[in-house]
Amino acid sequence: MSDTIISRCEAKGLRMTGQRRTIAQVLQQSADHPDVEELYSRASAEDSGISIATVYRTVKLFEEAGILERLEFGDGRARYEDAERDHHDHLIDVQSGEVIEFVDPEIEALQEKIAAKLGYKLKGHRLELYGVPLTKD
Repeated sequence: MSDTIISRCEAKGLRMTGQRRTIAQVLQQSADHPDVEELYSRASAEDSGISIATVYRTVKLFEEAGILERLEFGDGRARYEDAERDHHDHLIDVQSGEVIEFVDPEIEALQEKIAAKLGYKLKGHRLELYGVPLTKD
């Protein structure tokens, strides 16, 4: 991903207000998968004039424009990440809610093999694993 969320929004013709730019920058800097509440917390720390309603509207606009991807990990919270990030899968700790990103070439190859076996060429996928930490006895 070579360009920024802001540049992709501008390329799609979205009007980028100062508050939208702040929200886009917060998203760009996020290494995690924030929900709207977390985005609001981070964005309002940068610009105290940003309301939660503005964050909701901006996230919806960015999602509809294909800039953000909405993720739901079964905890009732929609989370977001840049739709242009390099491909990765997710492991979700069901106890803490932590989301771990990973890439595994063996899993990628197996998915391609399964699709071919069923007569398909794989065009994309999403893999989410849910687990609990192993106990150390």
